[in-house]
Amino acid sequence: MADDIPFEREDAAVPGRVETLSPLIRRILCDNPGPFTFKGTVTYVVGTGRVAIIDPGPDDPRHVAAVLEAVKGETVEAILVTHTHRDHSPATPAIKAATGAPVYAEGPHRAARPLNLGETNVLDASGDRDFTPDIAVKDGDVVTGTGWTLESVFTPGHTANHMAFALREEQTLFSGDHVMAWSTSIVAPPDGAMGDYMASLDKLRARDETLFWPGHGGPVKEPAKFMRALAHHRRLREAAIMKRLGLGDRHIPDIVAAIYEGLDPRLKSAAGLSVFAHLEDLVGRGLVASDGPASLTGAFRPA
Repeated sequence: MADDIPFEREDAAVPGRVETLSPLIRRILCDNPGPFTFKGTVTYVVGTGRVAIIDPGPDDPRHVAAVLEAVKGETVEAILVTHTHRDHSPATPAIKAATGAPVYAEGPHRAARPLNLGETNVLDASGDRDFTPDIAVKDGDVVTGTGWTLESVFTPGHTANHMAFALREEQTLFSGDHVMAWSTSIVAPPDGAMGDYMASLDKLRARDETLFWPGHGGPVKEPAKFMRALAHHRRLREAAIMKRLGLGDRHIPDIVAAIYEGLDPRLKSAAGLSVFAHLEDLVGRGLVASDGPASLTGAFRPA
């Protein structure tokens, strides 16, 4: 079903190498490839001489050294973090210690909603619960430096604290994990929420940035067109889930087996979480009923 999205998976980035993307943007790829990180996490440097660093990356001394080498001789004025998954924020303390720059982010890691009785967050280990920003930014807040202006754009969905940053001087957006050219974003309750994700897509579609730089992979070159495809894909997925419920499927593993053909076995749990995100949203909208609070192991039926 993801064939309806014009993915772009070609990217020439090399781990540890500084690559100049535009007059104001450089990137350094971390060597942490995987099914959820693609070729690795991307750290961005914005500006020249006096700069900002976006998403320091995982707790990887090699990557920290590469980022610090990239800004050697420059002054780091700000460190910005899109969200607090462990492939994006844990290197922040090391970068801050070396540069003295203040850290900007929406806030600490948190679930998108309270956990139900007996529920556990299966993605709990992926959250960086040691992270706290020096300065909490809200939607529309602006972080400015020498020659650059970064507007905070609140985009919850992938996580509850996900923040994109718009570089006004180049009409581009650092989209974190909310919009990526290589894959759809994982939306997994209670870490994230499908309703929030869809609302954030609509929000970005109403903006006028012409290029997105994501947290993994290469640029989203036609963001308006790409986000329309993402939203359409999610609506098709929702329709497929409703169809399976109408045919008698009641549990998430059965729905996953029916609608995810040829799925990489490593992504089976993520697919289940994605279906759960849709079901939780459908329950909230009154279209689906569940036996008790919506859960990964619960039973669902058309309302």
